Amino acid sequence: MKNEIQKLIESALNEAKKANDWSDFEMSEIIVEYPKSEQFGDYTTNIAMILAKKVGKNPMEIAEIVNLQLTTYNLQQFEKIEVAAPGYINFYLSKKYLQEIVEKINVEKEKFGNSEIDKNIKINNEFISANPTGPLHLGNGRGGFYGDSLSRVLKKAGFDVTNEYYVNDAGGQVEKLGHSVLKDEEAAYTGEYIDELNKKYAALKDVREVGKIAANDVLENIIKKTTQEKMQITFNVWMSEQKLSDDGYDQRAISLLKEKGLTYESEDALWLRTTDFGDDKDRVLIKKDGKNAYMAGDCGYMLNKIERGYSRLIMGLGADHHGYVSRLKAVASALGFAGDFRIIISQMVRLVKDGKEARMSKRAGNVINLDDLIDEIGHDVTRFFFLMYSPDTHMNFDLGLAKERSAKNPVFYVQYAHARIAGILAKSQTTNNSQQTTEKTKNLNFDRSKSLVVSCGLLTHEKELSLVRELNKFPELIQEISQSYEAHKFPQYAMKLADKFHSFYDACKVIDENNKELTIARLSLINAVRIVLAETLDLIGVDAPEKM
Repeated sequence: MKNEIQKLIESALNEAKKANDWSDFEMSEIIVEYPKSEQFGDYTTNIAMILAKKVGKNPMEIAEIVNLQLTTYNLQQFEKIEVAAPGYINFYLSKKYLQEIVEKINVEKEKFGNSEIDKNIKINNEFISANPTGPLHLGNGRGGFYGDSLSRVLKKAGFDVTNEYYVNDAGGQVEKLGHSVLKDEEAAYTGEYIDELNKKYAALKDVREVGKIAANDVLENIIKKTTQEKMQITFNVWMSEQKLSDDGYDQRAISLLKEKGLTYESEDALWLRTTDFGDDKDRVLIKKDGKNAYMAGDCGYMLNKIERGYSRLIMGLGADHHGYVSRLKAVASALGFAGDFRIIISQMVRLVKDGKEARMSKRAGNVINLDDLIDEIGHDVTRFFFLMYSPDTHMNFDLGLAKERSAKNPVFYVQYAHARIAGILAKSQTTNNSQQTTEKTKNLNFDRSKSLVVSCGLLTHEKELSLVRELNKFPELIQEISQSYEAHKFPQYAMKLADKFHSFYDACKVIDENNKELTIARLSLINAVRIVLAETLDLIGVDAPEKM
């Protein structure tokens, strides 16, 4: 989604195109984006390179023509517009525009970046959804934190978001859990939790009954405890596969697909024509023995989501579920879902220390429980580290760096920036406690709790303006991620903003007892940084400490 400045530039470019009778190309080919370096402005466009191919002229010549045309428009937001080789047109925001951003943030506070555009659009975000057969592992953590952060961003963008966990409590894995708890020859799961379940339920002899009871125990006392207490994730809905089946959703979905003529019988089984919707092969709905295949449950669950009125569906899956993408999308299309449906695959996580694969010492086995990692390094570090990388990339989780309590650790570096700002603001605030203020600073009268509108016209230093440029990207990032779902961009943004703040602080004295006006302006600037940094950390899902 384009921000207001991008729309403004594109509108002006479109007018320039019309004025020069360049009608044989679409504006969709034109990109308005951030340049790689601030020396090339705040925005840049490739229009000259695109047009040069269409009209047979040199890109620089085209750029100069477009630039001349742009001067006829009242583009007050820009200080200058320049042409740069090999044909870019670069836009530089005015100092006044940037200074007003600081004032805007101080007035809007945590609402800065909020949007009402998507207010009535319902999104179902289903993630983790691990089988209730054991503790959550690192892969569940990666997908879980990502899904939760994405929901936070979508809510800020104005969407009506439901966090949902699908409980697979009706499949063969429940019976496997029963065998494991009873420790018979068909046992599939091992570990301390199995030993504990065995102590509780070994007296029961029916495998299926033991499996169901144990699965509910794992869900209530292990998975929910991990998600709510350790991961700090709240799910609005815990959807039971078994309840959906009991409520008839599987059979209703199958009946609907039959009515649409999308099923057929072959080899004594009922098949769904998923190849009609892009799948690589058709899928079985009802098996030869007359029992529903797993696909029937997928169809029932999809029908349930459709009937709940969602316009967008998001599903987070683990690295071993690539094969499910095409069939799930086929099911959605077959059942008539016409909205946006995206599946986010979280790739494998490898725990490393000093360049070598690391293991947690508390439990034996190859699977590392998420609880152990969070206990070892803390929630904030665990979450921030998982979110630093796009989920579609394989990840090495650096345990050594995660344990660092210094600026080397990205999350501490960002949190320290917030704490540093809070400390400066506390020093500047008027207080009756003479031990916390001096005669020179007590009259600065900066109260961050109130909507302070102060003239920021004195903010002209290159470090100040560079910092504001980063603040200006925050609402644009909200809108971008609400469409792209690239939630990993927020930790990157937090680190960049913290870096720019530290650079500003090293170059500019904030509290100057001899220049009250500049001091207030700079306090307003760092308060704006505090507000945006705190919001960014909240969207990631970690604390914004006042002291460290």
